[in-house]
Amino acid sequence: MNTQSKTDVDQMLAESFKDLALRMPIDKITIKQITDGAGVIRPTFYNHFQDKYELLEWIIRTEVLDPVIPLMRSGNLKDSMVHIFHNMHQNKKFYKKVTRLEGQNSCESIAKKFIMEILFSFINEKVGEKKLAKRGLTVSMVAEYYAQSMAFVVIQWTKLDMSLTPEQVADIFEYITTHSMDEVIAEMN
Repeated sequence: MNTQSKTDVDQMLAESFKDLALRMPIDKITIKQITDGAGVIRPTFYNHFQDKYELLEWIIRTEVLDPVIPLMRSGNLKDSMVHIFHNMHQNKKFYKKVTRLEGQNSCESIAKKFIMEILFSFINEKVGEKKLAKRGLTVSMVAEYYAQSMAFVVIQWTKLDMSLTPEQVADIFEYITTHSMDEVIAEMN
């Protein structure tokens, strides 16, 4: 009798994928290599994930984004960002490889999609699906704007070899999102 839960198998597949990603380009990794590394048969993979990119989405969501949902719901955006950066920094080599992916399966598009979902939920809980008076901004528009900003900051930080601490990057993001462009430019002069 097999006593492995769906989550156990998901985790085994994720660990195998992450191990392979450290040794070869992600786009070259095959499902067979992932299942061989996880010690499961190929059909098992397809019972859990559609393809390796869905597995990658699962990894990013469970390791990086899901843990910050309680912080975001409590309104603590800065601590949420710090937590995201710490989670990524724990697997620095893997996330550096992931951020090299481009196109529809890029880390940036995955992060943006999930962050937007989290922000939409958070904002919608606070204000409902309202438009800002006289501006025509919707909750969706605001969530997408900040999700794109956050995803950009995450990707740039990773491309810069994560040389800043998670706290420093969160401070930068907080500063940029709480100051107008005019204020930022004035401080640069």
